[in-house]
Amino acid sequence: MTGSNRIALVTGANKGIGLEIARQLAQAGTLVIIGARDPGRADGALKNLTSQGLKVQSVLIDLNKPSSILAAAETIRVEHGKLDILVNNAGIVDAEDGPPTSSSPDAVRRILDTNFVGTLAVTQAMLPLLRQSQAARIVNLSSSLGSLTLNGDPASPYYAARLIGYNASKAALNMLTVQLAEELKETAIVVNSVSPGYVKTDLTGHSGFMTAEEGAKLPVRYALLGEGPFPASSSGRTAKHRGKKFGHHSRLRTTATGLGTVAGPPT
Repeated sequence: MTGSNRIALVTGANKGIGLEIARQLAQAGTLVIIGARDPGRADGALKNLTSQGLKVQSVLIDLNKPSSILAAAETIRVEHGKLDILVNNAGIVDAEDGPPTSSSPDAVRRILDTNFVGTLAVTQAMLPLLRQSQAARIVNLSSSLGSLTLNGDPASPYYAARLIGYNASKAALNMLTVQLAEELKETAIVVNSVSPGYVKTDLTGHSGFMTAEEGAKLPVRYALLGEGPFPASSSGRTAKHRGKKFGHHSRLRTTATGLGTVAGPPT
């Protein structure tokens, strides 16, 4: 499949790492559909990318509104008849999240509803379209904070990052990757989680040490598995950037590991 024939949906692509993922996929020749819940921000992202001569469209999709998810899938079906790449990037944090003893249960519920349940709903809605592709790819944007191993290791730089809602949502997302990859192993759909690194975005309060451009490279690579220089890979893995330690500048290298031992800066 050539780049000009690929159709990709990137959720939460109106800003930050999602916008940069959309840009890099479009630069690789993919027609990218920007998924966003705010029409104004979607239009802004479209103008940003089309001004660079890139092929992009947009669709309104709100992970907390099942009707908008189904409508987005129907729009893609009518206009394209298939989907080759799904990048589940959209996600939230909540100021009322925190350690298990003090976090707001309502905040935890909001985070899980968006980051996990909403992503599951989008994936289920897009699966019939992905099944029409000769080589479909699902990339779930995860985080090292979703690793049970790192959360339970006092020596881990992430040990003190006790955000029960956010961390649990990424652990659940990794479980989705593992189980979905197993369920689809006899199909042409490859499913992987990617922890892109500690990226300077609104979600991190711009406190990361990687730019959005740098953070988008690994998700894009996994979205393009089997195309050009990127060989096809097995499903059900987490890929991540690994540096010396969280919060410090380092020379990054890409690795792939089992989901239980994912390491690297959080997203």
